[in-house]
Amino acid sequence: MKLLKNYDIDISELNLGQHEFHFQVDDKFFELFDYSLLDHGNLFVHVLLDKKISFISMNFSVSGDIELVCDRSLDQFEYHLEGEHEMVLKYGEEAQELSDEADMIPYNTQRINVAKYIYEFISVDIPMKKLHPRFSDETVEDQIIYSSSDGLEETTTTDPRWSELKKLKKKE
Repeated sequence: MKLLKNYDIDISELNLGQHEFHFQVDDKFFELFDYSLLDHGNLFVHVLLDKKISFISMNFSVSGDIELVCDRSLDQFEYHLEGEHEMVLKYGEEAQELSDEADMIPYNTQRINVAKYIYEFISVDIPMKKLHPRFSDETVEDQIIYSSSDGLEETTTTDPRWSELKKLKKKE
């Protein structure tokens, strides 16, 4: 848990205005989170914090490489990750999550830990479909396209009962 303290920002010491912070994310960082999607990576996180009277706005810039496992071949590969995210911390009576981009923190909060935000932003930036770079040149021929028709031409014959029901509908 000592490592988590490396991601603390002492907001009580900050004056109103903008402040910059830099964090390094490596394999030890991912070990801090149970059931982490990632085990290996080397990323750089730049945080631009803007402290206001009633809230704190933080812009996160994440850049670096992570190790992913290909969904198709199960081979490991390096993936370059780039992301920009914003988080707003509003002052209130108690700590609570307001939305994906906003949290409420108590008025007397001395410091905030940005580790969970960094982890969430990295996780969100991981692509849904993880393909090894050697599969990036594949053409559309390799994709399976689902269709409801079997290549047979459909005939549009209407059941006579439906036409009788349509007549009733028109009378109303």
